[in-house]
Amino acid sequence: MDADPREAVAVAAAEEGAEHASARFRTQLDIEQKSDAIDLVTEVDRETQRRVIAAIRERFPDDAVVGEEDDELKTVPESGYAWIIDPIDGTQNYTRGAREWVTSVAVVEDQTPIAAVNVSPETGDTYVATEARVERNGRPISVNDEPNTSAFLVSSTLRYREGDRPGIERLAGDIFGRFGEMRKLGTTQLTLSRLADGSIDAVVGLDEHPNAWDTVAGAYLVERAGGTVTDIHGNEWGPGQPGLVASNGRAHDEVLDAAQAAFEATR
Repeated sequence: MDADPREAVAVAAAEEGAEHASARFRTQLDIEQKSDAIDLVTEVDRETQRRVIAAIRERFPDDAVVGEEDDELKTVPESGYAWIIDPIDGTQNYTRGAREWVTSVAVVEDQTPIAAVNVSPETGDTYVATEARVERNGRPISVNDEPNTSAFLVSSTLRYREGDRPGIERLAGDIFGRFGEMRKLGTTQLTLSRLADGSIDAVVGLDEHPNAWDTVAGAYLVERAGGTVTDIHGNEWGPGQPGLVASNGRAHDEVLDAAQAAFEATR
């Protein structure tokens, strides 16, 4: 079966967007606050998203677009083709000159992923997942096969919101008591990408309504790399599902148990 032409466009659009954002990295930026002091947007976020969308619409003008910035859709349609874009996932890192940020592009049909691309230009890594391949910089990747939970590197991801402190404290306690170490990169998409390449062992997000642009590409990378991704209740994960729990699959139930306890502490 021939590859869907949207796969190549996803790669090209993400790389074009990342190149633009990288050219402005560590330069003078116009920074705005959105919902609070750590929820930021820059003119580069908006410019990058517009460049990505232009590259997509040149080939597929009738496809839906879900994007973090501007007036694009904010939820993934149940049917048809849809592109999901985060121009700079990790904007806070970006504004502080930290290298951990990505330009993320995913395309789905009827909410089922066709391709996912996360480009991390400052770390030199490009992650691509399609039905036929899952790669970092052109080489196949897979989740690791670490079975020992006491050696697990567990990353907490998605933004912490008001009222989440009890859950975060519970999660941190469980991680330090039952697993190896806790990490937080400040970019969901890069975190999930590093689970896909075996750098970490599990990812927990407590957001009841995670944004598609923060999650869809990375979740698909993990699944194609052999990992397990569920919602907070242990159901199959998809856009709009509550929470996100991802792992290398060797001890998913244990990670899920810790995530559920933390999630309940926020109720």
